[in-house]
This record gives sequence, structure tokens and C-alpha cells, in this order.
Amino acid sequence: MNLSHRDIQAFLALASQKNFTRAASLCHLSQPAFSALIRALEATVGLRLFERSTRHVLLTPEGEQFLLSAQRLAAEFAACEQAMRDTAQLAQGRVSVALLPSLAAGWLPPVLRSFAGQHPGVQLQVLDVLSEPCIAAVANGDADFALAAIRADTPDLRAEPFCSDRFHLVCPVDHPLAARDEVQLSDLAAWPFVHLARHSSVRQYLDAAFFPQTMQTLVEVEQLATVMGLVKAGLGISVVPALTLFHFVQPGLVTRPLDLPGRDRQIYMVRRREPSLSLVAQALYQLMQQKRPDFSHIG
Repeated sequence: MNLSHRDIQAFLALASQKNFTRAASLCHLSQPAFSALIRALEATVGLRLFERSTRHVLLTPEGEQFLLSAQRLAAEFAACEQAMRDTAQLAQGRVSVALLPSLAAGWLPPVLRSFAGQHPGVQLQVLDVLSEPCIAAVANGDADFALAAIRADTPDLRAEPFCSDRFHLVCPVDHPLAARDEVQLSDLAAWPFVHLARHSSVRQYLDAAFFPQTMQTLVEVEQLATVMGLVKAGLGISVVPALTLFHFVQPGLVTRPLDLPGRDRQIYMVRRREPSLSLVAQALYQLMQQKRPDFSHIG
């Protein structure tokens, strides 16, 4: 027996509509062409599937029995089509992620290398911006999801904890604080300080931790590379989170854990509540969760 998807669709349309004109319209066929298709189907199965009259089209007992098989076949066809669409999307889709520059530069590249190896046809976009632009990119649809230091739980957005990282002192190797295994907050006030800009999440955490103490601010800068250069030149000290420590693996610099109880920087994964992520975006979302940063080995 040689039945096509078109045969099954035509049968189910007529079984549900009980009218040749309406069923033909659903199948985008003329009524004569549709009637010929039903006659050919009945000839193929060797059974009369419909009772026709001037007023009604009803299933015969054999048609009722065939209906169950047709519905099962239609579901299998639909599942096959969906699987093919899913496969095509995972092979050729596009995904955009917004995340903090410290994550984008250090943690993200090996994650994307793994993802690209699994999905070589997927187009990737990375927005390496601070937390507020990260959230805005998700809200306005420029990014599928984001990693940011803001817990953006709103009617439109949802956030879940992703990771946290401790803060570390960065200073020249010959600085007096370099001799200590761990540094207290009060140890920092006496030294010139290189700050990140006030709109950065790192600065906001530090300002809250230091309050009401005041720091000897030498300069405020935007980029971690600039912080590294100024500290390496001996102009001051700084405090940075563990996610950024790869910037400071430099001759002449040391890092020491900073004791800030309850002040670990929290990173959140933020996405829209509706609509759901595309399959390709969901694949990257899950991979990032599987490969969360682990700072347990950093002292």
C-alpha cells in the first residue's frame, strides 16, 4: 500500500469537515481535484471510507477504523517534520548573548569553541558590555540572554543565579601588602587606589563594602587593562573579582584574596520570560550552565 502524507491529510480533512467543499479548501485544492484524491485513496486501500449523500459525508465503519491509523500516521509525519526543522535550526540558526567583558574575555572563548564545534553553521553574536546594557539588550531583543551582575527579575525578564566570585587585591610584587596571604578591607585605606568607573558592577560592590570609609583614589578608569598597567607601574593598588584575574597574570604583579564576608559578586543569567528561547539559543544557554566558572581552586 502506497499512502502519501497528502492522502492522509485529505482523509483527515474530510473526516473532520464532513463536507467536500470545506475539506478541499483546507487542502488548497479544487473540489474536483479533492474528490479525485479521495476516490484514489479508497481505491488504494480497497475500502469505501465515506458514505456520501447530498447533505452529509460520513465515515463508514471501515473509515472509522482507518481514522485511528490515519491520526497516528499524521502525528508521526508531524513529529518527523518538527525533527527536521529542529535539526535545520541547530545547524543554521543564530544566537546572541550579552555578558560582562570580564566573562567575555576570559571564560567565554573555550565555551564558544566547544559550541562551535558542535554547531559549526550557527552564527554567534557576543555583546561584551556592562551589566545595565546587558539587561537592556535582552529586554529589547538584541540578545537572547545575558550574564550580568544585576538580578533583573521583572514581569518581562527572569534571572537565575549563575556564579559568584570573590574579590582580590592586585598590587606590585614589592608592595608591603604583597607579603600577606590574605588582606582585610581596613588594610587598603592607606594606599593610593586605582578605581574602575562608578557605573561598573565592581565599583558598586566596592563602594558598598568600603562605606563609610574613604579611599585614597588616585584615578578612575574604564578598562581592566588600564588598571593592570597603572598598578604594574607602581601608581597604586586595586581590587578586582576572580573572573578578571587573568588580566593580572603579569611579571611584577601579585594578587591576594580580600576578606569581604558576604560581599562576593553575584552573576545572574537573565532571559525574557516570553517567548521561549530558540533551540539554538537554548543549546548555548544549557552549555554555559554546564560550564559555569569554578573559583574553588583560587585562594
